[in-house]
Amino acid sequence: MKNAVVLVSGGMDSAVVLAIAREQGFAVHALSVRYGQRHTSELDAADRVSNALGAVAHKTVNVDLRSIGGSALTDAAIAVPTDDDGHAVGVDAATNAIPVTYVPARNTIMLSVALGWAEVLGAADIFCGVNAVDYSGYPDCRPEFIAAFQSLANLATKAGVEGAGLRVHAPLQFMSKADIVREGMRLGVDFAQTVSCYQADADGRACGHCDACRLRADGFAAAGVADPTRYA
Repeated sequence: MKNAVVLVSGGMDSAVVLAIAREQGFAVHALSVRYGQRHTSELDAADRVSNALGAVAHKTVNVDLRSIGGSALTDAAIAVPTDDDGHAVGVDAATNAIPVTYVPARNTIMLSVALGWAEVLGAADIFCGVNAVDYSGYPDCRPEFIAAFQSLANLATKAGVEGAGLRVHAPLQFMSKADIVREGMRLGVDFAQTVSCYQADADGRACGHCDACRLRADGFAAAGVADPTRYA
């Protein structure tokens, strides 16, 4: 089996990506990042998901993005937008503004850490769960970003220069949340083990009002699948 590094946040999308990588025959090395997010419930979920879906290893790396702030997910002084305060999901149509839940350079940093571990493992494949359909307008979820990072990976690494090339897989990129739910069901993903909420409590219970919760709930509804999310 070929090694692959899969970024696992603990949310529903990355759980499905892990299952896809396993189905494709990879020996999955799951990687999570403790970046100073508001809660660690999703990291607990990442460990559960990695074990349940057959990862051969699960590593959590610490990168403290709280030190630079700039996001509602890393700075307690910035409130997470919810439907309670009239917030609409995604990019603000009036201002074209990216939501304050965007974490500056997060996917670049996470993929860079994954790239480093892939080199150590001799893995040519990195998987991530970015999505450019049902998402909040983050610039580092776009197909152009994934293509550019793959080019960078092959330019900037010993493995890229001397090896057969590094590939960044984003299998959910053009799937709706409903499609992701259906794919997860096909692969036997237990979505009850995942945590998607931006401000889940210590027990992993979701708020039900942030962008992540609303996109997740809409996905289950559109797929005609009962939502297993535990709400506070």
